[in-house]
Amino acid sequence: MDSSDNRIGEYLRARRNLVRPQDVGLPGGGLRRVPGLRREEVAMLAGISSDYYLRLEQGRDHRPSPEVLDALARVLRLDAEGAAHLHLLARPVPRKRTARKPERVPTSVRQLIDGWPDNPAYVQNRFLDILAVNAPAAALSPNYAPGVNLLRAVFLDPAERALRRDWEEVTAEGVASLRTLVGPDVDDPRLVELVGELSVRSERFRQLWGRHDIQPKKGRVSRLSHPQVGDMDLQSNKFTIGGTDGLIMVTFNAEPGSRNAELLAILGSLTASDGTAAQGIPTTNPSAGSEKE
Repeated sequence: MDSSDNRIGEYLRARRNLVRPQDVGLPGGGLRRVPGLRREEVAMLAGISSDYYLRLEQGRDHRPSPEVLDALARVLRLDAEGAAHLHLLARPVPRKRTARKPERVPTSVRQLIDGWPDNPAYVQNRFLDILAVNAPAAALSPNYAPGVNLLRAVFLDPAERALRRDWEEVTAEGVASLRTLVGPDVDDPRLVELVGELSVRSERFRQLWGRHDIQPKKGRVSRLSHPQVGDMDLQSNKFTIGGTDGLIMVTFNAEPGSRNAELLAILGSLTASDGTAAQGIPTTNPSAGSEKE
């Protein structure tokens, strides 16, 4: 069976392996062949038969009721986003796939980010391919460039890992974000290509992808160690761009008057003096970006 036909089963199996018996009021210890809950334990706590739960995990039942999904979400200790993702996986996915249209960043958005002299910003698609970037963002990292896949860069480029003081957190959130953005469309050719490459080349990616974590868009503090100006902490936020196929604008800023704002300004002046600039241009072939090995 194609793994894309058993989306619910893969998710349930991954999440029950993360729940300890004592987390749900069951005795722990003893000889257990699984790291988390057994199938029959999940079924008992959810109030369904063991045979029915087995059919769900094996992909022999694709349409559980909302009530069953809610019970499983409760047993597996899913948060609101994880529970919503479980319900989403139970919906049928159209099999007819049309040719992908070129992803274009609206001109107004490119003009907006290019007009910010001090605030780094870029636009990405749901696969974390960068489509547009302004000069302040390009000054933060050479991987902030149209055509680069951020997930590939953060896992495979040693310079990108050195830049991220919070690399462990960044990688975990990046994989969970990808899971969230693609939803049940796990057989998309672009996703299959990206996941296949990173699974072969990064053990950490394989581990994180196997967890099936879900991470909604949210702001965070990016902790950077820049080779030119040193350590700085920047607030980053993500905004969905209306009228597009899920494009997201990511922005960075520092508290006015803070040391971080001063370092950001210094970086901008260094970039200007070097004559470096970045143009926010769309790309129609993001997978062919400049991968850093």
